[in-house]
Amino acid sequence: RPHRTELYEDPPAPCWPIVYSPEYNITFMGLEKLHPFDAGKWGKVINYLKEEKLIADDLIVQAREATEEDLLVVHTRRYLNKLKWSFVVATITEIPPVAFLPNFVVQRKVLKPLRTQTGGTIMAGKLAVDRGWAINVGGGFHHCSSDKGGGFCAYADITLAIKFLFERVPGVSKATIIDLDAHQGNGHERDFMDDPRVYIMDAYNRYIYPGDGFAKRAIKRRVELEWGTEDTEYLQKVQTHVEGALNEFKPDIIVYNAGTDILDGDPLGGLAVSPQQGIVKRDEVVFRAARRRRVPILMVTSGGYQKRTARIIADSILNLHTVGLIQLPAPGAGHSRLEQVVRDSAKDLSELSLQ
Repeated sequence: RPHRTELYEDPPAPCWPIVYSPEYNITFMGLEKLHPFDAGKWGKVINYLKEEKLIADDLIVQAREATEEDLLVVHTRRYLNKLKWSFVVATITEIPPVAFLPNFVVQRKVLKPLRTQTGGTIMAGKLAVDRGWAINVGGGFHHCSSDKGGGFCAYADITLAIKFLFERVPGVSKATIIDLDAHQGNGHERDFMDDPRVYIMDAYNRYIYPGDGFAKRAIKRRVELEWGTEDTEYLQKVQTHVEGALNEFKPDIIVYNAGTDILDGDPLGGLAVSPQQGIVKRDEVVFRAARRRRVPILMVTSGGYQKRTARIIADSILNLHTVGLIQLPAPGAGHSRLEQVVRDSAKDLSELSLQ
């Protein structure tokens, strides 16, 4: 019997299925500046969306921290116990001075934000099924598996979101992960290595971290990119392989890892994709493919290591709204998935008659 969790309680109906908490942001004694990651980027994304009047505080779903019991759905107790050692967390987050901090400080200032983002991804999984789409403004810790963290990823939020759906939501028994972060998503790949219910497509720079040859065996559709890949080639490959992946395997949910570290000039990604013609278009391609097939989609933001990353994520979410791929719930709408499908079908029919 699944344990009780607050992560699956329904949010108020008028909320956008956009999940966030101010707790996401890691700000502490300037430590966050020692990692190329912009550790406040999640809050900045929300601020941009507020400035553009897309959202307001009471219209976003407040993320809740994943509890130990939630984490144990995937993680081994041995792994969670290891996080009680500051030097282990320092290694995973790649912020060496963390090793010298008392662990209670590390738990509160570093791991709690990551646990809250993880809770956000799990919540967004259920929201995506209920509403057709959901975005966790954080999450996407794709280097973490059940018993090993790394690359700034301490909890396996993608694996957790999928396992929660499989265990708790009737009718969700197959998932596709579309991982478009610049790095190989070796965490979820190790977790779902022999699981026929999960199809993984991964497009990444073949020469950079983590180069996990064992994990690559789990990838059903592998797109290995060269240094400095630019917009035209990148988008053509994404379009071809996303379509191919979704034609080959019919999932009940798509988990889209939308890393922005493919951006030209990213110190870790090594690719050369532009903001508007590259990243914004890429996200549109993925959401369009999901919408056409009526598959719910959960997006997480994952890696992206430049100061301008937050603005680009916000621009992409605004674009998804402008082109009609994400819509606000109607006032008083607590619609079921069936009603949503009926409404979408009617909308598609009217669009067809207009053409």
